[in-house]
Amino acid sequence: MAKSVLIICQQAPWHNISVKETLDLALAGGAFELPISLLFLNDGVWQLVKNLDSQQIEQKDLTANLQALSLFGIDELLVAEHSLTERNLTPAQLTLSTKVITKERLAKLLIHYDVVITN
Repeated sequence: MAKSVLIICQQAPWHNISVKETLDLALAGGAFELPISLLFLNDGVWQLVKNLDSQQIEQKDLTANLQALSLFGIDELLVAEHSLTERNLTPAQLTLSTKVITKERLAKLLIHYDVVITN
């Protein structure tokens, strides 16, 4: 049985190229049918915001990569409620459907995965 993987995305899309590389890692794992979940935490929630102007942030648009996640079997997209609240964002402002989780649930979440990767 394949090991379950949680990838924690903590960086804003304008941070550096590692944001795109993290999404590429998720897509590669999905191509090999690994059970992968993504957690968007802290400034990582900015990766999900609709209509983010990629030219303004001087980075490649991540929309296509994000939309491809479901094509690769990556349907477990989690977002930390406190991270949204701290940035005055709501789930309606996000480009993908996500499961919003509380701090309490977040603390218990990590033990359910065999491998945890952070960026």
